[in-house]
Amino acid sequence: MAQLDFPQPDGPVPLSRREFLGTTACALAAATFPSIIPSSALGRDGAVAPSNRITVGVIGCGPQGRGDMLNFLGEQDCRVVAVCDVKTDQLGLARQAVNDFYENKDCQTYHDFRELVSRKDIDACLIATPDHWHILVALAAVSSGKDVYLEKPLGLTLEEGQALRAMVHRKRRVFQFGTQQRSSRNFRLAAEMVRNGQIGALRSINVWAPGSAPGGSRKQVPPPPELDYDLWLGPAASSPYTENRCSADGTLKTWWFNSDYTLGFISGWGIHPLDIALWGGSGLLGGSVTVEGRGNFRLAEGACDTATIWEVDYTFASGLTMKFVGVPNGENTGKPTGEPFLHRDIWEQRYRRIEDHGTAFEGTDGWVHVDRIGINLQPEDLIRLNPESFKIKLTRSSGHARNFLDCVKSRAETISPIDTAVADDALCHIADSAIRLNRKLTFDFKTERFSNDDAANQRLKARSMRKPWHL
Repeated sequence: MAQLDFPQPDGPVPLSRREFLGTTACALAAATFPSIIPSSALGRDGAVAPSNRITVGVIGCGPQGRGDMLNFLGEQDCRVVAVCDVKTDQLGLARQAVNDFYENKDCQTYHDFRELVSRKDIDACLIATPDHWHILVALAAVSSGKDVYLEKPLGLTLEEGQALRAMVHRKRRVFQFGTQQRSSRNFRLAAEMVRNGQIGALRSINVWAPGSAPGGSRKQVPPPPELDYDLWLGPAASSPYTENRCSADGTLKTWWFNSDYTLGFISGWGIHPLDIALWGGSGLLGGSVTVEGRGNFRLAEGACDTATIWEVDYTFASGLTMKFVGVPNGENTGKPTGEPFLHRDIWEQRYRRIEDHGTAFEGTDGWVHVDRIGINLQPEDLIRLNPESFKIKLTRSSGHARNFLDCVKSRAETISPIDTAVADDALCHIADSAIRLNRKLTFDFKTERFSNDDAANQRLKARSMRKPWHL
């Protein structure tokens, strides 16, 4: 487990939110003069009483974190009370957004996440840090008794995800993974159709997602003044700051595609359509899977060194096969990579249209293709089916943040729980290992290890971390 030292506050320990409200209520009851309490404070007129609100702290306030945060701000039974980031500019934007929404100046800011998670009055944490921080921050939050909404992917290695899974279960915390496609009706409908045999027996799945961008500046420059670069690095190996490494602009930043901090888009984006493949293809994780593939890692000199394109084939113990393809992404170069989108012409003709991402289920009697645009079906009259008639019904979610908050209250399992998150991550890790080692591998989902391959299993273990951080 991660050993983290949490700073203790100076002076008297503050009352928790519920303790404070309870003390206040007693004082009001003992008063001999009448008090006028707004109906909103009592939860009337459709408002939620403060004592029933879920308090949330946000750790990681870049564009993705602030986007997620907006989903929480819109929920009446939730209150964002604190934000944390190692970049003062992003921290300021998040604080301003919270204060503007609530029309006050109450939002507290933190530089170090350990200070935020030590607060007893915070119920849940939204974590949207860079990938190499995901596990350590989530472990700190969970071990402090917080429920957690964590952006994908889980971690840099499978062992990190296993450590978080163990902690979530031990502490009995509610966990929501940021695979928000599960909260979309179209993706749920596609998975339900497959689960209910509407395309016959499932035979194969095609999955594709944007690949990592090539290039990226290697010019060494001083870190921007608004960035605490040493704390941003945290557990990662020490290295000089290079131009745009931590830019908030996705067309410039290079950490997204640098293996010191991430697996690249093979997990950062690929985990979305792979997650839907697992959702619709039930029973895939019951035994072992063989995996083999190929990929390109660098087209030109630059800081980016994660797979720009790939083609990975999985064969599951049931006999079902899955193909996972990376689509060329010229984001950091400002122009197309020149690499081919493998199978594009065939899939575009078969599925009638194609985006840079998607999941397609192939059955004995038809197919279902789904992406963020919509659903394509064969036979086409499947669209007339009433999902309420299905025997197998998957979890309905009106929104990913909403589902998380409901489960924080009920203590039920979320639509994207920790066990699913580890399984999703595993598919990404074994794909990355297969293309980097350039050989066929067999992975056992029960032991979560490769069979008879020490080098491949070493890739699943947690990386060494800079002191004082460790797993």
